[in-house]
Amino acid sequence: MSTQSRARCATLIELMAKGADGDTAISAPGAKALTHGGLRALVQKTIADLNAAGVGRGDRVAIVLPNGPEMATAFIAIASGATSAPLNPAYKADEFEFYMSDLKAKALVVEKGSQSPAVDVAKKLGVRIVTLEPRPQDGAGAFALSTDGAGACRRGPAEPDDVALILHTSGTTSRPKIVPLSQRNVSVSAGNIAATVEFAAADRGLNIMPLFHIHGLMAGVLAPLSAGGSVFCTPGFNALRFFAWMDECKPTWYTAVPTMHQAILGRASHNTEIIARHPLRFIRSSSSSLPPQVISELEATFHAPVIEAYGMTEASHQMASNPLRGARKPGAVGLPAGPEVAIMNDAGDLMPNGEIGEIVIRGENVMAGYEANPQANATAFTKGWFRTGDQGVKDSDGYVSLTGRLKEIINRGGEKISPREVDEVLMDHPAVRQVVVFAVKHDKLGEDVAAAVVLRDGANATEQEIREFVGKRLAAYKVPRKVLFLEQIPLGATGKLQRIGLAEKLGL
Repeated sequence: MSTQSRARCATLIELMAKGADGDTAISAPGAKALTHGGLRALVQKTIADLNAAGVGRGDRVAIVLPNGPEMATAFIAIASGATSAPLNPAYKADEFEFYMSDLKAKALVVEKGSQSPAVDVAKKLGVRIVTLEPRPQDGAGAFALSTDGAGACRRGPAEPDDVALILHTSGTTSRPKIVPLSQRNVSVSAGNIAATVEFAAADRGLNIMPLFHIHGLMAGVLAPLSAGGSVFCTPGFNALRFFAWMDECKPTWYTAVPTMHQAILGRASHNTEIIARHPLRFIRSSSSSLPPQVISELEATFHAPVIEAYGMTEASHQMASNPLRGARKPGAVGLPAGPEVAIMNDAGDLMPNGEIGEIVIRGENVMAGYEANPQANATAFTKGWFRTGDQGVKDSDGYVSLTGRLKEIINRGGEKISPREVDEVLMDHPAVRQVVVFAVKHDKLGEDVAAAVVLRDGANATEQEIREFVGKRLAAYKVPRKVLFLEQIPLGATGKLQRIGLAEKLGL
């Protein structure tokens, strides 16, 4: 079904209306299922409870809950009548104070008995504390809210232009920016994703993504539920438990970031019977580029197509995707899959297919602008297009390929190097399991090329061998001058490899 032929939803209430009352919406390991009818009733009760506590439309509610079914349902229910702001439960007190202050939270939702430092921070800031008590007897993700607060608010379910979700950018190179996403933004985006992979009521998703991040919230939860499907909510990614969860969930698909797919592949040979028992309709990958070698290995292991998509927070996740039907081009992030996607030069002019430039987007799923940040908005938008900060190209068929993140391009004495290009060459080395190429400071050149490498179990390679391997395939200036062999490459909070700041993390 095309994105255009699917009826547009403008609010989360509309988006969640499709599932049959008695069909499963939310499940979890060892838990009784919550039906779509039960989820809709929970949403209505949550809105009423929040309104009674003086929290309503436009009020910001920080959510600090462990990954799992209650986090999924609390996000949906709170975002349906207020503004949800999911925060990473692993934050320290100073981080909670920054984020809660920055988003001007009116309330904080935590699990009953929570020991999170967010609780003391909320008391310090005068933020109302709302406790969530799980009610597993009513189904996975069912809960009751309680609070001592009361007061006036804008009551009832949210309207299309109300802000449904607030997230911060990662802030790897600057202060994190606030991304406000409206009901329309997230509802349209969920519909775009559902259309791309043809979600239906029979689909069961195995969610291993964190639910304080746009990928998990949109592709992992909202998109499949919008088509009447179900979501099996795990406590978060764990390669050792993935196949046991797969056996219990019997999924038809899952979505993950590349590092998770690679960890799953590392254990797949021990779980071939489970893979055979539960054939997948497709596997989805997003949030960073998936090496073509890993795509091939996943497809050979699971006998299912790998759908690589391209997304970012400011677009409510999905911008482009390889199609479920039709050509899937390894190395490309696919065709525009929701918003319009174009390539722009530095002067702000759109460029023809085949020309490299900055990827720009516009559409109903794209945020209107960063909150309270006119300087960022002035540089982020040009002629109505949002500048993604990614460098890329569209081929003659309209497929989008990323050539690098503009901020990640390595400038070696004026020679511009895409770290992704070097990544893909290194992934062809038989001893390399995982790699990330990044910039290191250089006294004379400004920057030089470095690579962090994880070897396959039982494999050996030297720095000289790695450098010679790259030197046979790429120009000399692209060869890493420094190769570090690691047991594990440091990851960001959402499981992504992060090039920016990696040199500092590794003490270079």
